[in-house]
Amino acid sequence: MADEGRHGGPAAPNPGRRERKKAEVRQRISDAATALFLRHGFDQVSVSEIAEAADVARPTVFAHFPRKEDLFFDRYPQVAGQLTQAIRQRPAGTSAVSALRDTLVAAAQAGQAPYGMQADMIPWWRTVAASRALQARARELADQLSAELAAAMAATGTAEPELAAALAVAAYRTVHLQAIRCILAGEDATTVAARHPDRIRSALSAVGQMTA
Repeated sequence: MADEGRHGGPAAPNPGRRERKKAEVRQRISDAATALFLRHGFDQVSVSEIAEAADVARPTVFAHFPRKEDLFFDRYPQVAGQLTQAIRQRPAGTSAVSALRDTLVAAAQAGQAPYGMQADMIPWWRTVAASRALQARARELADQLSAELAAAMAATGTAEPELAAALAVAAYRTVHLQAIRCILAGEDATTVAARHPDRIRSALSAVGQMTA
């Protein structure tokens, strides 16, 4: 017998279940979009095609991803959350930039996407390289991340938080893009991945010295 609400109607869905179903739909849309983008190129795929592949209505796609580019950069909220948490929960006596450095280095060493330099990411990077729209959105997200990190730094007492965040994001982005360019130019991904954590550590340590 189905559960009923206090007034005799069907009981409201469990909030946890509702959120799980929402996450499942979001993931299904993201997976369908990524597969199409990697197969055909970002600019050649329409939102309607993504909706059809994910078996959802077109408005449902936009309910989860306001912009088409956000379907490709679907991990941004997770990345921003992980890095702001590292700042907010850093141990006493550890600077915000040092907390970022340690988090980014550990993620790169573990090969965690999108921080690592895994060879299986090459098609993803090539897709970005072929699309001006994706490159523009990546720059926007870098600015957005800088603002979010600055807010976390300000909330936890970092001096000059906007400057520290901007320099940290710029340093990491430069190292990350250099590594990607090396791989796309034909350098062995394993070799690039092996030196990537040390390059992140060096770049963020320099920022830490400048903002101390």
